[in-house]
Amino acid sequence: MLQRDPWLLPDGIEEVLPDDARHLERLRRLLLDVFASWGYQYVIPPFIDYLDSLLTGSGHDLDLQTFKLTDQLTGELLGIRADMTPQVARIDVHHLRSTGPTRLCYVGTILHTRGNHLEKTRSPMQIGAELYGHTGIESNMESIMLMLEMLAMTGLEDVHLDLGHVGIYRGLSVQAGLSAQQEAVLFDVLQRKANPELADLLESFAIDPSSENMLLKLPELNGGREVLDEAQKLLSGADEQVQKALTDLFYLAEKLGAAFPALPISFDLAELRGYHYHTGIVFAAFTPALGREIARGGRYDNIGSVFGSGRPATGFSADLKCLSALAKKNTQEDAREKIFAPAVDDADLSETIRDLRASGRVVIQQLPGQTGGAEESGCTAQLVREARQWVVAPL
Repeated sequence: MLQRDPWLLPDGIEEVLPDDARHLERLRRLLLDVFASWGYQYVIPPFIDYLDSLLTGSGHDLDLQTFKLTDQLTGELLGIRADMTPQVARIDVHHLRSTGPTRLCYVGTILHTRGNHLEKTRSPMQIGAELYGHTGIESNMESIMLMLEMLAMTGLEDVHLDLGHVGIYRGLSVQAGLSAQQEAVLFDVLQRKANPELADLLESFAIDPSSENMLLKLPELNGGREVLDEAQKLLSGADEQVQKALTDLFYLAEKLGAAFPALPISFDLAELRGYHYHTGIVFAAFTPALGREIARGGRYDNIGSVFGSGRPATGFSADLKCLSALAKKNTQEDAREKIFAPAVDDADLSETIRDLRASGRVVIQQLPGQTGGAEESGCTAQLVREARQWVVAPL
């Protein structure tokens, strides 16, 4: 049996070294302060939880991504969180128990059984914000605006926003009378963008021509603001649920266009990410620097039903490590002066060091027996004694 190199980490698991860790922590603090300024309260869910609590409302995909283990105390099946949203929903229902809107935010490492084909990491640091207790489109608008604020504060440029609504596909499927199996097969074809298969599949369903035509046209409804006008014509025969979804998208298009006139916004009415999880508006942010979304969110009403209250909910999340890596080149690095202090047992020196550190300056004190001096410690200044007091002097 070959011995594993003890210095290697499992695939998709990485360490964060000092320079990147400093930048990551600075960004974490900044974004949590941004969330707090919008009224979002910080919560810290546990890393391990009962499996059924972790998977509530999430569908099959999250089940596959969740590491599972047996609790040696109770024999119960536990999971390592692969998404924090179900846990935050439990906090809202079980602990806070508010009847009005509740705003919560969080940040922490999650673990996936496998990475996706574009991002190999299996240990993202999920950061997000969620708003519970409001059903209107205005709470969706707040979530999108807060996500854009987060990206702006991160320093990312050239952000693009993509909007969709799972209620359109869901409403058309119900109107066409599709069985659960037919809906699942059609969902797979739309997810794979397998348009050549779509016509043959819909023909095999033998549904009414009007529904077949609307479902056939769905993948074509992808582009700028003009897509909504086209959808209003092509889907004029759709039921009330679809019309309500289009009304919501028109509202967001108008409000976001007014608030962010330079923001590129696209609409994809066949976008079904999180279909088994989301119940309404879905949105994602992209940047040309990365070939996948950098933040995503949407509405997921009733996620807390298993905990006793199906409160309406909307929110978003992102990988903080990904945001930090993308933003690092646009962020001024910590250029604070590092001050070297000698290894001297002196009360005045100790007090000077405390005062400097309390004011936010970096002081590295020499250890007894240390051979390297100030330059070897990366310092550009040092504490020297002048006229019976310790002062900072350049090297």
